[in-house]
Amino acid sequence: MSKLEVDKIDPQSGTDLELGSSGDTITIPTGVTLDASNATTTLPANVVTTDGTQTLTNKTIAAGSNTVTGLTNSNLSGSAAISNANLANSSITINDTAVSLGGSTSISTGGMYKNIIINGDMSIAQRGTSTSGVTTTDGYYACDRWYSQTDTGTWTISQSTDVPTGQGFVNSFKMDCTSAGTGNADEVMIRQKFEGQNLQYLKYGTSSAESLTLSFWIKSNKTGNYYVALGNFNTTQNRVVSFGYSIDSADTWEKKTITIPGDTSQGFDNSNVENFTLFWLFSAASGFTSGGVSNTWTNYAANRFANSDLAGLGGSTADEVYLTGVQLEVGSAASDFEFLPVDVNLNRCMRYYNEINEANNSTTFIAGAHDGTNGTAICPYVFPVSMRAAPTVSYTGTFNCYVASAGTNKSDLGIQTGTRGLRTLASSVTGANGYAVHIDFASGAKIHLSAEL
Repeated sequence: MSKLEVDKIDPQSGTDLELGSSGDTITIPTGVTLDASNATTTLPANVVTTDGTQTLTNKTIAAGSNTVTGLTNSNLSGSAAISNANLANSSITINDTAVSLGGSTSISTGGMYKNIIINGDMSIAQRGTSTSGVTTTDGYYACDRWYSQTDTGTWTISQSTDVPTGQGFVNSFKMDCTSAGTGNADEVMIRQKFEGQNLQYLKYGTSSAESLTLSFWIKSNKTGNYYVALGNFNTTQNRVVSFGYSIDSADTWEKKTITIPGDTSQGFDNSNVENFTLFWLFSAASGFTSGGVSNTWTNYAANRFANSDLAGLGGSTADEVYLTGVQLEVGSAASDFEFLPVDVNLNRCMRYYNEINEANNSTTFIAGAHDGTNGTAICPYVFPVSMRAAPTVSYTGTFNCYVASAGTNKSDLGIQTGTRGLRTLASSVTGANGYAVHIDFASGAKIHLSAEL
């Protein structure tokens, strides 16, 4: 068997560094530089290089169509060439214009907003941190952007502080069964929905459709097989792809990674409506499982979401599941989770849901002017960020309308909205035309603005 020498002697240990058959690991110690002038180091398929702050100078890495991983803190310089290799590490630096990326080379490094998921660390919970007694009313509870479907059992849905150790997470999304139904008699799932206009760069519907990698941390009391599915809900035709994974140890955080092929058959509408949805299935009736998982994109059928061996949560009050660190990104390898500043994360969530409430400020009010002609207090409010669409408005509690120093209790605000803001029209408020007016939030009063998909 022929061998390719990478570096004759390890200067730290004195051992010979040699490359044997495919699948071997080359350990390049910290500080070692591979820089033989115009020499070629050819790595066969599946080779993994590891460790160090090595510099690869004037080297050719030709790894077929395989992935070369673990090039930690590597610098590519000189006349180095990389042919047909996927370099799956975010710490690779290309620092010379002579470096050639040939063939089907791709470098999965990500960038700002590489994560398609919004609030994947579950840190934003504008609606509150816990909702109990959730049964068959699907909707958004606790963590922003995470939609729950609970058609068997009764659940408490909350933002939890139970997280995997040493990963940088502070919160997780928790579903806790408080009254048992029948497992796999009906659906228990969570999902996140995406606008088509944000996904055009995936090039779906073309031969260049990008592969995606989904990674997440999950924990449950119940081991067994579980499933995720993705739906491409273009207005022309619906498509679906699904995959299985297992929870191997009860009550233990586990990281899962799934690679998803691009859909070359159907693209996304360039619009602000739901085009793409990611589902986690924890329980499902046969209508979701009889067709089995697809692993490749196929025309939509609800029975292609999971297999019939789905473990099934909701049949016991011991059932619970936690989820955090959810990332969906371009490429065939998972990178480190993208932590965003809390203000950035909050603003992304506010595009879909925004809440004006007394809790944000003990003297919350919306100021405006009074039209004495018809007795209406007109008070504008500009949203912190533009919302996806003109939001649906609801409110709870009571509000006090003040014209000058005279107050009128109101619980029937009329509200007109757009994507950028709203104005309240509180009628039958006594006061002089043109006087300053403001609407003061009584304790617990809230205005809810929803532009969810």
